[in-house]
Amino acid sequence: MSLLTTLQIDVEKLAPPTGRKPTEAERISGDPAFRTWLQDTSFDGKVKTGIWEATPGLTHAIKDGVYEYCLILDGVVEIAEEGGETRTYRKGDSFVFKPGFRGTWRTVETVRKMFVVVS
Repeated sequence: MSLLTTLQIDVEKLAPPTGRKPTEAERISGDPAFRTWLQDTSFDGKVKTGIWEATPGLTHAIKDGVYEYCLILDGVVEIAEEGGETRTYRKGDSFVFKPGFRGTWRTVETVRKMFVVVS
């Protein structure tokens, strides 16, 4: 087993994704759908990498106990932290959610991101 993993951006070369709709508690407006292409998981299961996609809509974003790095591959998203300003991210932009983040995630144009999550 190799300890070097190449992460793939082309989802056509990955295993089929898992998909879901937000729960009623997560969804604020619209009818978004999510798909995840999980690429790798650490031995202890605390670190995960992959590609995530969301269709347009507005949802709650809550990152309790999770640190997440994101790189936008396609689309446009607006993220607003509770009590803070709204920030817009597009292809090529990256950001970090720190544990305890609470706010909203508005997918303006279907968005696809590469993520690294540490829980």
